[in-house]
Amino acid sequence: MPAPRRYLPSVASLRALEALDRLGSATAVADELSQTQSAVSRQLQALETQLGTTLIVRDRKMMKLTPAASEYAATIRDALEMIAKASLKVQVNPESGSLNLAILPTFGMRWLVPRLADFAKRHPEITINMSTRLKPFSFAEEPFDAALHFGNGDWSGCESLRLKPENVVPVCAPDLLGQTVVAHPRDLLTLPLLHIETRPSAWAQWFESYGVEATGVAGTLYDQFSTITQAALHGLGVALLPDYLVEQDLASGRLVHAYGGATRSLGSYFLVWPVEKSQDRALQTFRDWLATQAEDEDALPR
Repeated sequence: MPAPRRYLPSVASLRALEALDRLGSATAVADELSQTQSAVSRQLQALETQLGTTLIVRDRKMMKLTPAASEYAATIRDALEMIAKASLKVQVNPESGSLNLAILPTFGMRWLVPRLADFAKRHPEITINMSTRLKPFSFAEEPFDAALHFGNGDWSGCESLRLKPENVVPVCAPDLLGQTVVAHPRDLLTLPLLHIETRPSAWAQWFESYGVEATGVAGTLYDQFSTITQAALHGLGVALLPDYLVEQDLASGRLVHAYGGATRSLGSYFLVWPVEKSQDRALQTFRDWLATQAEDEDALPR
């Protein structure tokens, strides 16, 4: 049931309130919105009148939001962003729409982006808008139609398409090994190990695959593959990295295998979308095309 109209203030008033909360002064709000200070003041007064409550504490020429108004502004900030993105979507491609896609920064840039030229050639009527996210999120709280995620494909309320299993390999700078002889996986426990935040149990799983018990493996923590790769290149430790990510560095000799070859990790890359978006035409087209790019023996939505 739609909300009563009296609870739906004008977008201009809401923009003024959100900007005042973020910028802290009416002068800054007027500059950002290309309005006069008196126009901003009228919009805020109209909002207070419509809601029947005080939102602004006025002290001489200073304006400050009440605690309740600050909380209100934080809530409408997300709503204004969604309205802006929806407006851009219909403006940019009113005929066939667009797809708002969240991508993992490294996998998205290394695996997806090089393939997108083919999609653009085949489907010029569809625009793909991309933003990076490091971890899974709630589609109810983020304005995305689909996302690239890493895991086992078990996201609640979602369907998924498996794109590529992840094979990992322990690598390090050649000088790090020095006189160390790595004759068995357990020998790596004597070296500094680098951890990626999104794979907290990766090393324990890798050691377990060789029958080595190594719970609570210590080491430094990095939030992205780009930074952990640089750490490995500069000799800070051994990193367990996806094979597609280190192919060039291994070929050039900047990195070497610390032990063995690539092994499959306990996860894959997926395209994930909420069930309610399944019939979206742009998403269907993108999903069907992406299935032809999948590097998996069972690339069917699940």
